[in-house]
Amino acid sequence: MKSTWRFALPWVLLLIVALATAWLRYGLIESSAIGQLCSTSHAPSWCSGRQWLVLGFLHNVYGVVALITAVLALLWQRPWLAWLAAALGVFALELYCFEAGALALLLGCLRLLRLQSRAAPVEQHRQRQQQIQSQP
Repeated sequence: MKSTWRFALPWVLLLIVALATAWLRYGLIESSAIGQLCSTSHAPSWCSGRQWLVLGFLHNVYGVVALITAVLALLWQRPWLAWLAAALGVFALELYCFEAGALALLLGCLRLLRLQSRAAPVEQHRQRQQQIQSQP
């Protein structure tokens, strides 16, 4: 049971990243009320962070960073790097960098699955290939 959670934890964390990014997109960036609040002359100080988020996807920064991380995950066999590529891919995908984000998400997830399959314990009592014998 303990090893199951160890293998499931990166996927749960990836889901949390996706939910947090969705909140950023729909709650902070696309909200018309927040857009109007940040366009006034007395805008709160956190509006500059919102502006940086918008500039990031306008210049495809998130997609490029996600792709660079995906390439690094393919070169180095580190599970945390594969997870980071998938998480940055989700972030880029939800923040309007569709092509690069989707590719980074796919590469990161596949790399993470491959690395987890190598680290998975092998069942000792797995049935061998069943062969039919002519006599018992």
